[in-house]
Amino acid sequence: MEQLLTLLIPALLAVILVRLLLIPMRLIWKLGLHVLFGFLCLWLLNTVAPFTGIRFPINLVTTLIAGAGGLPGIAVLALLTIF
Repeated sequence: MEQLLTLLIPALLAVILVRLLLIPMRLIWKLGLHVLFGFLCLWLLNTVAPFTGIRFPINLVTTLIAGAGGLPGIAVLALLTIF
């Protein structure tokens, strides 16, 4: 019985530790995906900039706003660019 507890307790702690470390990794992965989609949206909008007259700067802040905010975030960026 003592050997079982000696093996079970560290194994249980390892499982708990891995699960706790996976939560931030999911958030980082999700944020990175949003930044990628924000970059793609801004890049596509900049390709039609000669027709619209609005050119978006592509940097980390604008891609985060476009990725996390979606269409309302892009609208905010457009308003900031216009004014």
